[in-house]
Amino acid sequence: MGQKTVAIVGAAETTELGKIPHMSQIQLHADAALNALADAGLTIKDIDGVATAAHNPVELAHYLGITPTWADGTSVGGCSFMLHVRHAMAAIEAGLCTTVLITHGESGRSWVGRHGPSLFPSELQMQFERPFGVSRPPNMFTIPVLRYMKDHDLSVETLAMVSVIQREWAAKNPRASFKDPITVDDVLNSKMIAYPFRLLMCCLVTDGGGALILTKADRAKDFPTKPVYILGSGESVESPMISQMADFTSSRAFKVSGTKAFETSGISHADVDHLMIYDAFAHLPIYGLEDLGFVKPGEAGDFIAERNTAPGGTLPLNTNGGGLSYMHSGMYGMYALQEGVRQMRGIAPAQVEGAEISVVHGVGGMFSASGTIVLTNSE
Repeated sequence: MGQKTVAIVGAAETTELGKIPHMSQIQLHADAALNALADAGLTIKDIDGVATAAHNPVELAHYLGITPTWADGTSVGGCSFMLHVRHAMAAIEAGLCTTVLITHGESGRSWVGRHGPSLFPSELQMQFERPFGVSRPPNMFTIPVLRYMKDHDLSVETLAMVSVIQREWAAKNPRASFKDPITVDDVLNSKMIAYPFRLLMCCLVTDGGGALILTKADRAKDFPTKPVYILGSGESVESPMISQMADFTSSRAFKVSGTKAFETSGISHADVDHLMIYDAFAHLPIYGLEDLGFVKPGEAGDFIAERNTAPGGTLPLNTNGGGLSYMHSGMYGMYALQEGVRQMRGIAPAQVEGAEISVVHGVGGMFSASGTIVLTNSE
């Protein structure tokens, strides 16, 4: 396995999740940060590195009263926080800082103290795609998924099973937005959004946030929490335009990021006890399973439908309920990381017994970016 040089010693989400109209976006950042600091037994004065996305890290540092020696404002969509973890790890190893706070706060539903869209269209995307109506996640993601369905004979019924099974995980999570069981028929009878996506195949729109605190692994045992070590990581980007993907049935960014994470961690697929794959829409776990190498191309839909990723399955996936049923404020990567940490600490509501390795994989901007983090509780 890879060398364990950096550990996550603090992790927490905002006190509330869902609809939080009484808190602005910067307040959500602060709430998550203070909760993570309390989790680690630290104060603001202990932090000398900050990172955030879709919000100015300068404003964050000022609001919290931090004068950092390292800051990262990388913002490439919902997987930005995976990249922050990777960058913070490098910064700590290089001695640029000692203790890093990574925050996320998003008033995705209430839009309090939030400025501009949550998506970051490039000049190319605005010039060559938006005039033709390719402007929002539902009608952007339809382009690759329809090609995938045709090439791999993926039925809408099988696609709907992703939502059904993730709702089963959500039912075990008291903080999940939706917990009532659903069937394939429920999914296919829900409101049509953009074919093939029905409402229950699309992510939630909520308010919330989360924060992580990272430091050197040799300090990890000085904290009250169970250390979660960063075993490996990867990142990549492809294209700001969904129409210009090299292959509509596969994400090049997924493959590069995932391969690097597995290489740096020194693990095999058989070593993975727990998996989080960013699920803004129901097809993303299918792409993730294949591009990360857990199954062959075209096999992931059946792999999920046959309950391999469900409670009691061989590969527990999105155990918090995911962006489809747990919560999704717009940039979901932080919540996937939080669940990975909970699983490694052994405190998740739907705990995977004996789990020692968790892979957390994210997507940003409709396949334009990706980040992958491998976590472990093994010393």
